[in-house]
Amino acid sequence: MSKKTVFLHGPIAAEFIGQSIAKHQSKQTIGAHNIFLGQVRADAIEGNIVSAIEYSAYEEMADEAMSLIREKAFAEFDLICMHIYHSLGVVKAGEICLFVFVSATRRKEVYKATEAIVNWIKTDVPIFGKELFENSDFVWKKTLYKWLILLKK
Repeated sequence: MSKKTVFLHGPIAAEFIGQSIAKHQSKQTIGAHNIFLGQVRADAIEGNIVSAIEYSAYEEMADEAMSLIREKAFAEFDLICMHIYHSLGVVKAGEICLFVFVSATRRKEVYKATEAIVNWIKTDVPIFGKELFENSDFVWKKTLYKWLILLKK
C-alpha cells in the first residue's frame, strides 16, 4: 500500500479543485467549506520579474510535517474534512501551487482552521521555492534559509 502524499507535480488544475469540491456534495453533515488557493505572483525582485517558481521538498519529511498539521488541525478545530495539496516542480506566474480545502459543520470553524493551516504549512513544512526570473536568473525564497539552519542543527 503506497503512502498518501500531498504533492502534485506541476500546477494544481482548476478541474482538480472542482472535482474535489464535487466529491463533498454527498457529505450532508457539512455546512461550510473554505478554500485557500496559493497562486504564484509575478513579483519584481531587484528589477527582475518572477516568471515561475520551481518547488522542491524533502518529500518524506514534508509529508510527515503535513501529517502532523492534519492531526493538529483536527485536534484544534471541529472539522469534518481537510485536504492539502502542494505543487512540486515548475509553476508559472498565475498558476495555483497550494490548495487547502477545509470542511466543517459551521463556517466559523473553517475560517479559523484555514488560516491556521496555511500559516503552519508556511512555517513548519520543508518546501523550497526557487523563484525563476524572466532573464533566466533565479533566487531562492527566504524560507529556504530557515530550513537550512534547522537542518544543520
